Amino acid sequence: MHKALKYILCLLLPLGLSAQEHLTEPVTDTVSVRSGKVIPVNGAFVRPLQERDSVLIADQFLYGFELKHVGEGTRLVCPEWQNDKDNPIMSLSPWILDTLNVSKEKKGNPRKYDIRGSLLLTTFQEGSYKLPQIALQRLSSDGVLDTLVFEPMALEVKTMPVDTATFVPHDIKEQIRYPLTYDEVMPWILGGWLSVLLVTILVCLLIIRRGKASGENVRRDPPHIVALRKLDRYRDNKLWVPEKQKGFYTGVTDALREYMSERYGVGAMEMTTSEIFDDMKKTDAPKELLDEVRELFERADFVKFAKYYASDEDNASVLPVAVRFVTSTYQAEVEEDAASAAKEQEVNS
Repeated sequence: MHKALKYILCLLLPLGLSAQEHLTEPVTDTVSVRSGKVIPVNGAFVRPLQERDSVLIADQFLYGFELKHVGEGTRLVCPEWQNDKDNPIMSLSPWILDTLNVSKEKKGNPRKYDIRGSLLLTTFQEGSYKLPQIALQRLSSDGVLDTLVFEPMALEVKTMPVDTATFVPHDIKEQIRYPLTYDEVMPWILGGWLSVLLVTILVCLLIIRRGKASGENVRRDPPHIVALRKLDRYRDNKLWVPEKQKGFYTGVTDALREYMSERYGVGAMEMTTSEIFDDMKKTDAPKELLDEVRELFERADFVKFAKYYASDEDNASVLPVAVRFVTSTYQAEVEEDAASAAKEQEVNS
């Protein structure tokens, strides 16, 4: 009797859970029996969780008992279930007590409960099994301890039948390789085209950017246009005042130096005046113009390096000399090109 008290005490709580349909008729509680003896009762059930007429391997089922009209304050001690490797039936959960119904009694009388206790069981072996009997310890509110013994239930576990007459064993199939479909391939094709398009655009942008940085794609005006545009900036006679003459002569001579470099291939930007005109004598530039321009460069050297102040008359002649040199030499180049074209056309004809 004392060993029975070592089981887990399950206090009945009025949980009001919904009842499920049972396979056997539960008994009315034997509360009238006060002898404290072992009482055989009905009410055990075994019920598969899946709605089938039989239990298959690995199916789960409920095994337990149902009692009706259990008095309020009654305590129940459920029997222990220990899984054994030699027993093919194993438990997946502890005992679970559910309150199926609470009966309303007259004021002052204890309420009555309909109780269901169950275990969740399963097995992985085919066969017929006799489940162990359920010995439930009941301690009533007045201290009487009874043992309610539920007769064991039979369980038959089946497997899927095999038709040995037509059954032919087959080896394991290899992985099936399904053919590619249009819907599977098209996203990859579109992605490849898009990638090629983006790479092409990126390469073109890089080429254009490098071309702009190196100046290859920048349209360059002819040397005489560049020179005349720069000379036009110095037409204001306010630049002739002594404190601005140095900048005036430097700008004009630098424009002529750049023109000589582009037009005749003379390194005028790094040469002195005498070196420039020694090389210019070897070109087809008119001697009279070279003399005038040389005089202009020598006067500019005095202004820049010897603190010389030129007269207004000299300053007024600067731009006409520079412009006349540029236009005259450019016109000579145009005439040479026209003569060469005419001669070439004459030879071809």
